[in-house]
Amino acid sequence: QVQLVESGGGLVQPGGSLRLSCAASGRTFSSYAMGWFRQAPGKEREFVAAISSRGGTTNYATSVKGRFTISRDNAKNTVYLQMNSLKPEDTAVYYCAGSRLQLATMTANPYDYWGQGTQVTVSS
Repeated sequence: QVQLVESGGGLVQPGGSLRLSCAASGRTFSSYAMGWFRQAPGKEREFVAAISSRGGTTNYATSVKGRFTISRDNAKNTVYLQMNSLKPEDTAVYYCAGSRLQLATMTANPYDYWGQGTQVTVSS
């Protein structure tokens, strides 16, 4: 069983930056691909970014490409999401997820473990 705990959310002005972290329990973190998803009020959960188990492959949603960067530190069992040039439409609860498939999967179904989420609000 893998437990995921997100942190780093908060209130930021448009154009600002935030860095989300997701700490994972367990000794097999390096064998999991990791992803970030988000869900805005009244909307379905959507893919944001994913990284393969060893970090060699990343994928991004079109809406965040060039602004967000996903990375991981397997020695610290942590995955990060650096978010720059934030927009009001980035406001959502952000979830990290882990997949045993090891691939940087862009859909939610292959992810086996989910965190509780962290709120990101972009507003002036």
